Amino acid sequence: MKPKFRVSARIAKPVREVFEAVVNPGKLSAYFTTVGGASAPLAAGATVVWWGKVPVEVDEVMADSHIVLRWDGPKPADGVARYKTRIEMNFEALEDDATLVTIAETGWSEDAQGQHASYLNCEGWSQMLCCLKAYLEYGINLREGYYRSELAGVPASEPSSDTP
Repeated sequence: MKPKFRVSARIAKPVREVFEAVVNPGKLSAYFTTVGGASAPLAAGATVVWWGKVPVEVDEVMADSHIVLRWDGPKPADGVARYKTRIEMNFEALEDDATLVTIAETGWSEDAQGQHASYLNCEGWSQMLCCLKAYLEYGINLREGYYRSELAGVPASEPSSDTP
């Protein structure tokens, strides 16, 4: 079975405001891509750069509703990605003027490297949703000081050892 996951969070803000916080590079850089930023708005057909080094291909953007992205899967020892994974973000307006954000990522290989990478990305997208909630609801940059590497001005990356 190919690795895949889905994470969700309720954000107590209207869908338009939540969606804008994801597609707008200035806002995204304030709580998620804090080191290196986001190079441009998420627009269908664009390739934007997150954290100053990660190319993100934007396949679909439906205002206040849906975003589909692709980026490189894990890179083997030679540093060349063999495939891309697919990220789907859905924004659902709730009755109480809040928004349910759901992020799903699929497309990893069915090997140990693909499985490991999917776990890391599940952690990352869960953390992104927590940061989005803190930023929009309370004006807090939860990511500040979150990762040791970012304290040194380096984007977060996979730990260099297999130890937890």
